[in-house]
Amino acid sequence: MKEKGIGKKYFTTHEDLAIYQMAFKSAMQIFEHSKKFPVEEKYSLTDQIRRSSRSVCANFAEAWRKRRYKAAFVAKLSDCVSVASPQEISEAAETQVWLKFAVKCRYLTVEKGRKLYGIYNQILSGLVKMINRPDDWLLE
Repeated sequence: MKEKGIGKKYFTTHEDLAIYQMAFKSAMQIFEHSKKFPVEEKYSLTDQIRRSSRSVCANFAEAWRKRRYKAAFVAKLSDCVSVASPQEISEAAETQVWLKFAVKCRYLTVEKGRKLYGIYNQILSGLVKMINRPDDWLLE
């Protein structure tokens, strides 16, 4: 993190941001937990929850590289959140759906599912804030 003007700081990479770190850590926790899912879930729940959780990180990294252009930055962040259309499920919200299935199928404990679900609520909140105030993040 470096200084930007009077009292402002900017981040040099997407990995510096707490929201990215939270998403990455959660995706890795999901990966570890999903190793214990039944083999018959390999090509459904296991694959889906891993892909959606990883996609949050990947889309965020892409958005970070597009900060020179407001529309491109917001569009890529929207891939993480999908605020544009109620029919679209964001990657973070999709991960929450898969977490609910994992709990209901008893592949995850209720406590672990709630904890991860809550983390994705924080991730969604942070991404929406960035979308609503993109000028704070754009390159000058």
